Amino acid sequence: MDWTLTWVFATFALYIGIAVWARAGSTNDFYVAGHGVHPVVNGMATAADWMSAASFLSMAGLIAGLGYGGSVYLMGWTGGYVLLALLLAPFLREFGKFTVPDFVGDRYYSDAARVVAVICALFVSFTYIAGQMSGVGLAFSRFLGVDFNTGIFVGMGIVFFYAVLGGMKGVTYTQVAQYCVLIFAYTVPAIFISLMLTGNPVPQLGFISDIKGEGVSMLQKLNETVTGLGFAEYTSTNKTMFDVFCITAALMFGTAGLPHVIVRFFTVPRASDARLSAGWALVFIALLYTVAPAVGSFARLNVISSVNETTYVPAAAYDDESAAITERGGTPSPAWFANWEKTGLVGFDDINGDGLMQIRGPAAPDGLDNEVTINNDIYVLANPEIAKLPDWVIGLVVAGGLAAALSTAAGLLMVISSAISHDLCRRTFFKGMSDKTELRIARVAAAGAVVAAGFMGIYSAKLAFVAQVVAFAFGLAAASLFPVIFLGIFWKRMNREGAIAAMLTGLVPTFAYIWHFKLGAGKASTASDWFLGVSPEGIGFVFMFVALVVGIIVSLMTKAPPQDIQDLVEDIRVPGTRSPHGVADAGMLPVD
Repeated sequence: MDWTLTWVFATFALYIGIAVWARAGSTNDFYVAGHGVHPVVNGMATAADWMSAASFLSMAGLIAGLGYGGSVYLMGWTGGYVLLALLLAPFLREFGKFTVPDFVGDRYYSDAARVVAVICALFVSFTYIAGQMSGVGLAFSRFLGVDFNTGIFVGMGIVFFYAVLGGMKGVTYTQVAQYCVLIFAYTVPAIFISLMLTGNPVPQLGFISDIKGEGVSMLQKLNETVTGLGFAEYTSTNKTMFDVFCITAALMFGTAGLPHVIVRFFTVPRASDARLSAGWALVFIALLYTVAPAVGSFARLNVISSVNETTYVPAAAYDDESAAITERGGTPSPAWFANWEKTGLVGFDDINGDGLMQIRGPAAPDGLDNEVTINNDIYVLANPEIAKLPDWVIGLVVAGGLAAALSTAAGLLMVISSAISHDLCRRTFFKGMSDKTELRIARVAAAGAVVAAGFMGIYSAKLAFVAQVVAFAFGLAAASLFPVIFLGIFWKRMNREGAIAAMLTGLVPTFAYIWHFKLGAGKASTASDWFLGVSPEGIGFVFMFVALVVGIIVSLMTKAPPQDIQDLVEDIRVPGTRSPHGVADAGMLPVD
């Protein structure tokens, strides 16, 4: 029985069934699920929306490959969600708008500001969704026997169905199912592997326990293994402290400016429910994030143990030559390596001609270069195979990875769709548009976004790892959207001129910096060429501060906002009040 196909088709059927059941019948349903989502349900949907393919597939892989240096993603994303939940979410819900550009347009009493916010949201969302579609192609390419591009097209079809049909209502309840799938798929293999390596069934404790039968801690064993091969200690990093700080901060403040996460807090009835759902989401997120360091370290140890110094057999000849290699006293390359080698995501170059696969670091004792290349994004998917877990567990992990990627992709599609249909069309250019026409445009926009996202996913796979592509989106959000949201809530003197200047100051140089060092003339540059030594993943934090300063200065040099806008800013920070500004036209229910 092919467990992978069984899990994947069963979960896809579930998602489509939910979309049919929760079909959106109005713009209120399509954009914010009718404001009727229970806080616990919304917390689970928020967790699925936020924990993308970057969290499920790539974060543990980066921790596996980079060790302590990869923990910046863990720290930044976790801290960022806390920042969003405590600092922004309740106030945005109190304001009572559909989208982030809607908030910007009304708070800054300007259609121009709304359009700039739409542009920022589209840049962030398309960059983010490209990473998700890349993750979908990664999972499909190995386990469903199709190439990477075909895998992306299949994922596009599934997201197209339930996002376009169900809107936010369908997406919300689909994300609840996807959360259940992804958390089960992430923790079950971790429990198995923790038991096998340390005898402890709790991965979070197995991570710091002794290796079974060796009397040495798991992390100490891993440090000794990697340093013996010429790598830096697993618990160290070659990143500068300032770059680590900037990447962590960019991910934190970027999380607090992500449109697809913020909009989840508009789906609950009241601002108090937004606070509750934020707390529940943090609980659900912690179930995966506390396991990630264990998954990464287990995977690194298993990979090195299974590959290093085994006799290499080319993937194309694996079935024919393995017996002959064994007869000569050698050990054929592991089945998992041969399987993944066909995807091009792992490789081997026999530098010294001895027929052995050897992983080496730059300080290897024999002085030779590393012969084995492994894409960081495959660690989570390959780990169950490496550990020789049952086929049903391997299939479950694939379904979990797809659930993580598709849940976030659907949330991002809602942002893109609403930005075009609601913020650009109805609120800016065609203000007399009917609900029926707006809903039709929203669905067409979502369909177009699915197609664009698929092709961006194909291209982004050549750019960087999934988590790195997603980190660029966080940097763009931190630099462009966070300053205007933060100042819009906590400083009533912030005006439209300052908001527009801040968004453009953050977006343009951040995007240009990322483009230059990842796609442009500077892609072959080293860390010494970076501005202040800050990597493209962390530069959003630097330009966020520049944007904040520019926004404040421009606001002070220009006319103050109208008094009713300043009163509105005071109102949304006081529990139990309701903003009179722009609520009725959004079809909002009363807040407490």
